[in-house]
Amino acid sequence: MSRAAGIAVLLALCCGCGGDGGGVTLRFWAMGREGEVVRELLPEFERENPGLRVEVQQIPWTAAHEKLLTAHVGEATPDVAQLGNTWLSEFVALDAIAPLDARIAASATIDPADHFPGIWDTNVIEGRLYGVPWYVDTRVLFYRRDLLAAAGHPDPPADWEEWRAAMRDVVAGGGGARRYGILLPLNEWPPTVILGLQAGSPLLDVERGYGAFAQPEFRRAFDFYLSLFRDGLAPPVSNNEIANLYQEFARGTFAMYITGPWNLGEFQRRLPAELQDAWATAPLPGPEPGVPGVSLAGGSSLVIFKDSPHADAAWKLIEFLSRPQQQARFYELTGDLPAHKTAWETTGIADDPRARAFRTQLEHVVSTPKLPEWEQIATRVFERGETAVRGASTPQEALEALDRDVARMLEKRRWLAEKGRRP
Repeated sequence: MSRAAGIAVLLALCCGCGGDGGGVTLRFWAMGREGEVVRELLPEFERENPGLRVEVQQIPWTAAHEKLLTAHVGEATPDVAQLGNTWLSEFVALDAIAPLDARIAASATIDPADHFPGIWDTNVIEGRLYGVPWYVDTRVLFYRRDLLAAAGHPDPPADWEEWRAAMRDVVAGGGGARRYGILLPLNEWPPTVILGLQAGSPLLDVERGYGAFAQPEFRRAFDFYLSLFRDGLAPPVSNNEIANLYQEFARGTFAMYITGPWNLGEFQRRLPAELQDAWATAPLPGPEPGVPGVSLAGGSSLVIFKDSPHADAAWKLIEFLSRPQQQARFYELTGDLPAHKTAWETTGIADDPRARAFRTQLEHVVSTPKLPEWEQIATRVFERGETAVRGASTPQEALEALDRDVARMLEKRRWLAEKGRRP
């Protein structure tokens, strides 16, 4: 080959590097352990897509939100990113991420019907889809079945009345030892919010931009929550007042705890061998007999940023990571529960009796309000709840104060709505 011909070949190869078909480097930001582990899945993707390379940046969860916002302001966002479900509405409001409805409609890989409806709904903002669930989580009841059985409750509680009775009988059967029916840390908002959702509360009046915490539905749930402390069924403590949660659960200090799938592995590792057959999981009880109790729709989704010059290639990566076999492998590497129902069968997770409670609960999950301000509001929920538990305010005063907090947080949203502008 002549020197001129060789130069021509090199120029042709370089010119091919600009499109999604070749020489493209996708920037993928992922959080925590997921950002570390996902690298193990990518060589197969790159083999299937010659010319595409994925550069993963692992970001600690504690820094992820600020880093993503900074990248948006600085016009330096990645092509693809993992977003917690509660962050989606904020990035939609910033006009930072791309809608995916047309891509989903044309996809032979991602079927909305193969997803849990409540989880899928967290990605739908104002009628448009902005993310694809990558992995899911929710909260269920972890409990000492030996303690409940000894107290006359061989089966987990199915409704609030049974739940209260089981707690009461566990406490009464403590044999002189200080024992509680349940641990509800005062600095955790999910239990209070879950009870409110179960009672039918919308939590917020999103259209008007106000809180709905003082309304009858949430008030009913709040009264149930406070009664557990008032009657000595739950200890009035926060997480930082408990030296070791797993040791206290093993000692029988409390018999039940509302938590998520990350604790399946932790309970197996941290509880003594003699207690491995003594604990179990169950879907959350609901207020009424025969009606499943709802829980939170959680997890993380994959999004494409609007400024990405490689959106088609980014979508290929999302489809690849959404395949049931990749979801199954990701579960094996991380313990994160698959978003696709098919992957539950592929991995056999549904055959695990402790994971089965999550599979059941995931059919009954509800999204928290899809507002950028939600995480700030959630913090106020437990802060106001703690004042009522500790007697610094009456229940009604706490809820009215919570609604005032929300009104202040959503003041700008109301102003924009009055001006006919999108919040």
